Amino acid sequence: MSEHLTTEQLVKIAVAALEDIKGKEITVLDVSHLTSMFDKMIVASGDSTRQVKSLADNVQKKLKEAGAEIIGIEGEQVGEWVLVDAGGVVVHVMHPTVRLHYNLE
Repeated sequence: MSEHLTTEQLVKIAVAALEDIKGKEITVLDVSHLTSMFDKMIVASGDSTRQVKSLADNVQKKLKEAGAEIIGIEGEQVGEWVLVDAGGVVVHVMHPTVRLHYNLE
């Protein structure tokens, strides 16, 4: 089913899912020129490890409901940085201190 969703649709759904739970500093980056693995990277912050996990869970849930295939999720156990891989779009939800340290943008 995911082949029917464009990268833009995936981004829209993921950003809306992050906004639902008050994700902070949501940034969408076009990384198609850097890697052939995915086109867009979304970075967002959560105030606590609990919120980071909730944000990532909501992104995963909303993307699945829309018919997207979730390829993988990393970091759920710790919750300081959770990555949701939805193929053309990868979502990084991070605790602000972790985000500052890795400076993905």
